[in-house]
Amino acid sequence: MLAYIFGVVLFALGICVSVALHEAGHMVTAKWFGMKVRRYFVGFGPTVFSFRRGETEYGLKWIPLGGFCDIAGMTALDEVTPEESPRAMWRFKTWKRTVVMVAGSVTHFLLGFIVLYLMAATMGLPNITGTPQVAAVSNCVQDARTTDQVSNPQCRPGDAAPAKSADLRAGDEIVSVNGTATKTYADVIDIIQRASGPTNLVVDRDGAMVPLVVDVPQVDRPVRRADAPADAPPEIAKTGSIGVTFPKMFEYNAATAFGGATAFTGDMFVQTWQRLIEFPERIPAVVSSIFGGERDPNTPVSVVGASRIGGEAVEQGLWELFLLLLASLNFFIGVFNLLPLLPLDGGHIAVVWYERVRDWLRKLRGKAAGGPVDYTKLSAVTVVLVLIGGAVTLLTITADIVNPIRISQ
Repeated sequence: MLAYIFGVVLFALGICVSVALHEAGHMVTAKWFGMKVRRYFVGFGPTVFSFRRGETEYGLKWIPLGGFCDIAGMTALDEVTPEESPRAMWRFKTWKRTVVMVAGSVTHFLLGFIVLYLMAATMGLPNITGTPQVAAVSNCVQDARTTDQVSNPQCRPGDAAPAKSADLRAGDEIVSVNGTATKTYADVIDIIQRASGPTNLVVDRDGAMVPLVVDVPQVDRPVRRADAPADAPPEIAKTGSIGVTFPKMFEYNAATAFGGATAFTGDMFVQTWQRLIEFPERIPAVVSSIFGGERDPNTPVSVVGASRIGGEAVEQGLWELFLLLLASLNFFIGVFNLLPLLPLDGGHIAVVWYERVRDWLRKLRGKAAGGPVDYTKLSAVTVVLVLIGGAVTLLTITADIVNPIRISQ
């Protein structure tokens, strides 16, 4: 129980640090360009303490959820003193204002990458995309009635070694089997299990496409039917096997971890974008789970739910899951914050560039630049988006309390 509580607190602390650094990204870039930063606070609510350093007040609030960076004149409608006016944010060039507003999300991306690099260099990175890269080639393939016999065959002279005989090597990535593209190792396993006799493979070996022919034997294997009860013993059935294993984790050293973390970051960006696209259609499942429906592990979670999963991960010693969840949350927040919707940073960026493009078109027509966008006309849309965001947050928090996603699922 203590390990679980420690994990929850540690994950929540990680989120707070991420958000604090997000706001620090805005502050540092704003100061770098010469903008006036009035305040930088971590948290919300009553002030715990604060101090002034130069022209900026720094402090901590009682509620450690979020934070803020108060930059003078973020829009032309914001009130500024005569002293602040020359350094108001809205007076700076479009690209500088964009850099300041993007800096928060970039900070999340950097944090996520650092977490992934440390994972890669110390414990490896999970094969989340199911890359069909061969981890090891067995010396033989035999009949087996238990998973231990499958994993640790007692090879005898003359036993079939299909993969080894076909010159399949560790590090090869199987790109097709019998002309069918295999994007994941699950695709490879599915085709091989139904195959028998000479089977054509194409592997990517150090960038070269190498054709191979492997003679697939049908052997006894323990198989569990999808509709079988959880406590039912596996059945023994004939299935194709070639004697290879695929990695659940990719291992790196300090040097190769950079490339591994970079590639993994790209995969996570793709998955994050896919999750954002699927977000609206998963909300009904969240509502259903609140009223007793089974909680889909792919439904959105709140900070509460993520912290609970982090606590379970620490309790079970799954530090790789804890760190992966922390990295993925940073990527999600970073991407979400760039959506062109007010009051997100992406919404402010969209308005800034709308003004820039509008003034450029006016200049082509010989007209003077237009005035700043009147944010008050967008207030109704902003209020609606805030209400929707608040409702979704309330739903996910409720679901994470009454029917949380658990690692055991």
